[in-house]
Order: sequence, then C-alpha cells, then structure tokens
Amino acid sequence: MNALNNEILESFAEIHRAIYKLVKKDADSLGITVVQLKALYKLSATPDIGLGDLAEKLRLTNSTVSGVIDRLVQNGFVERTVPPENRRVISIHLTQKGNDILEKLFSSESLLIKKMRDVIDLPEEEKKNLIRLHELVLSKISIEED
Repeated sequence: MNALNNEILESFAEIHRAIYKLVKKDADSLGITVVQLKALYKLSATPDIGLGDLAEKLRLTNSTVSGVIDRLVQNGFVERTVPPENRRVISIHLTQKGNDILEKLFSSESLLIKKMRDVIDLPEEEKKNLIRLHELVLSKISIEED
C-alpha cells in the first residue's frame, strides 16, 4: 500500500477515535457508559423495542444488553413493561429521566456538539462535498447485513 492509501486509512481511524473520545466524555459527564448512551439513543428511536431487537441494533449479545438494561433500569433511565396481551414479551422504553439525559447529550452542553459546530458551520458546498465523499466511501466498504 502506498503512503497516500495509508494516510486515508489513518485519517478515518483518527476521526473514529476523536468522535469516540468526545462521546465518552459526554457519557462520563452524564454518569453513564458509552454503551448505555447508545442503548438510550436506540430506545429513543425505537420505543417499546424488545431486548433481542435492541441487541441486534447495538450489535451486541442479548446477555450483554440485558446487563446494560439492568443498570439503566436501576438508575431510572428506562423501564421494562410486560404487555398484557403477550406476557412472554418484555418491552423496554425510556423514562423521563432517560429522555432528559438524551436532551443533555444533544444540547449546547455536549462536548461533541460543541466540537462538531465547526463542521456544521462549514460552507454549504464543503458540507455537500463531505457528504458525497462519505457516501462514496460507505458504498465501497459497506457489507450486506444478514
């Protein structure tokens, strides 16, 4: 591989690390883990989802997600409910406290949002080019989901 190819790969790795560090700092400031934060985000997008579906969306095992949900329930961020029509199914949904955490994550208090503001404030044409390049890269590296 030539130097330019290495630079491209390293650039994507650096962006991934930088975003992860920002998300981790935000999660730490909210008193939760990154995985818990991702679970809250997925729950907000898919209310009353089941554990298995949530595990699939997070790309984690059911047992791992079960532990994550246990801790979120203990902290009052989510609730488990058993629908009367199917007592074998447990649905998980955010509480107001869970919604409040997500509001803080996407507020001006968020380190990720503060840092991304410079990207958001790029000229329109540069943002379009950035999106076009990201879509091109994703089309080349994405694999089909099962």
